[in-house]
Amino acid sequence: MRDSVNIRKISFAGVIAALYVALVLVGAMVSFGPLQFRFAEVLTVLPFFFPIAVPGLFVGCIIANLFSPYGLIDVVVGSLASLFAGLCTMKIGMVCNRERLGSKLLACLPPVIFNAIMIGAMISWLVVSAGAGYGFLTTFVIYGAYVGLGQLGVLYLLGMPLMIYMTKSGMYNRLSALMGETLNSTQVSR
Repeated sequence: MRDSVNIRKISFAGVIAALYVALVLVGAMVSFGPLQFRFAEVLTVLPFFFPIAVPGLFVGCIIANLFSPYGLIDVVVGSLASLFAGLCTMKIGMVCNRERLGSKLLACLPPVIFNAIMIGAMISWLVVSAGAGYGFLTTFVIYGAYVGLGQLGVLYLLGMPLMIYMTKSGMYNRLSALMGETLNSTQVSR
């Protein structure tokens, strides 16, 4: 029984990775660049409910960023931003009541913050080192704001409704049961 639970969790992480890559590639025109609306980032709310989503998102981001116009630096920086954001979102889900709207609002913040800072800095460094733009700080403020705004849009316009749907519809409970997880007091009881 324990082996089947582990296989289910690994499969779940694999599905998340594949879905992340597919969503990035389908929306490639808006998935890369300073002002990006990466639809795949809606999946970054999943660690709030399922810790196993973190490695799925990390691997998915690595693979998706292999197609980035920014090259290998985006594979490293972008994937690390997703990993750090996923770990923070997971921690919020472990200590907060998943039914509360405030917990969901808080869980959407790590992907916004980490991507605005890390991707904003990466793009700024590339732009400034190419001789374009202003100084690093000015460029960073501009590109960090662009990336952050795109993330805010994805997480709060798409991610929040997904989180609300997962708790209201019972999808969270069904997926947890499928993976053999037991619900505790900070998880959704429906």
